[in-house]
Amino acid sequence: MALVVIKTSTAIGYCECICGCYELASLRDEDSGKGYCQRCAKEHLEWNRGLGLPRIPPAKRESTDHLPVVPAQIPAPADPPGRLR
Repeated sequence: MALVVIKTSTAIGYCECICGCYELASLRDEDSGKGYCQRCAKEHLEWNRGLGLPRIPPAKRESTDHLPVVPAQIPAPADPPGRLR
């Protein structure tokens, strides 16, 4: 993930780090196009790596045939709101 200095504003102009700092963005990731502030570009680079990239589903899925089927239990009904005690 290469970070480059932003010469123009990003789409929103604020840091798009997952920490939610909302500082003005001054660096942009070339791969994802997201903008980051100076602090997040240095400290949270690993946190943001891979965000926004689609994950490919696994080619093989484990069978759930061996799991027992347990019906969901119905919760006890609540008292009606107008009931006097």
